[in-house]
Amino acid sequence: MKSALLSLLITLSGLAGAASSQSVKVSYSIVKRIHLPVTTWWDYPSFDARTNRLYLSRGTMVQVVDARSGKLVGTIANTPGVHGIAIADDLNKGFTSDGADSSVTVFNLKTLKVIATIPVTGEGPDAILYDPYTHRVFTCNGRTSNSTVIDARTDRVIGTIKLSGRPEFSATDGHGRIYVNIEDKSQVDEINPKTMKIMNVWPLAPGEHPSGLAIDAVHHILFSTCHNKLMIVMNALNGKVITTLPIGERVDGAAYDPALHRAYSSNGQGTLTIVQEEGKSKFKVLDQFPTQIGARTITLDPQTHHLFLPTAEFNPPPAPTAEHPHPYPTMKPNTFVVLEVAPKK
Repeated sequence: MKSALLSLLITLSGLAGAASSQSVKVSYSIVKRIHLPVTTWWDYPSFDARTNRLYLSRGTMVQVVDARSGKLVGTIANTPGVHGIAIADDLNKGFTSDGADSSVTVFNLKTLKVIATIPVTGEGPDAILYDPYTHRVFTCNGRTSNSTVIDARTDRVIGTIKLSGRPEFSATDGHGRIYVNIEDKSQVDEINPKTMKIMNVWPLAPGEHPSGLAIDAVHHILFSTCHNKLMIVMNALNGKVITTLPIGERVDGAAYDPALHRAYSSNGQGTLTIVQEEGKSKFKVLDQFPTQIGARTITLDPQTHHLFLPTAEFNPPPAPTAEHPHPYPTMKPNTFVVLEVAPKK
């Protein structure tokens, strides 16, 4: 997520998406636009299927939305530089990765009240993952290329994993394997969550600078979305690349729907790449669905098959200077929105 703002800036400077000539159209639509207060940046959203709540990272807080009504139901404050939210329904806890002060905030899922603040054993926690197999939380510490491991039952740090490079996003199969996208090395680390050891390091070539990562845990398939406009489909048991598929520009997220057997790439250029899994070795792009510029991260409701993509409108970026050669645009007030995208019935 380190290049997210710069990527958005480049996008806003005039990049536009183009659908793959090989794609086959499938019917999706934007069924709702959830407008929320606070003019701040955002990062990874998370969805809790048990409570139908949508969690949105908003700079220094997490906004919690009832997905059915679109209403704001609460806020978790004092999460400086929050990037991601991990949900542990079996423990009634949530965990946020607070990049600005290198901590994890633990909160009660029912009351949204903070339980604890845990310093991580590294710097710049970005993505965060709860592994139900071990009841442990794993952070992706971007500035120190490691992962802090937290016992989710006791809220105590129990270890640190030195990764092969800068981590960007992670996924679990729920049965003893965790996978981490390594952005600067364009590879995937496979981790044993019990021993907290790296088991394998697999190259993503021809994919470069991976960002989003999703998993089909039943068929052991990884979907890694890369900044050179490729989705790398990988065998999660042996690391072999199965195929590559075209996606949009400025990707930052990925999702997988196990019921529809579809993988998604959220592209900041303003498209959603929809990929159909037709078998263990057959995949095709169904559509490059138009969303909105800046809609680069994503989460999924597995029950309704609806997707949620946060974004906003922006002012033109200021002129570059020697001190700030790539200045960031400012968000237009009251334009933050979550796009709810759904397959048409």
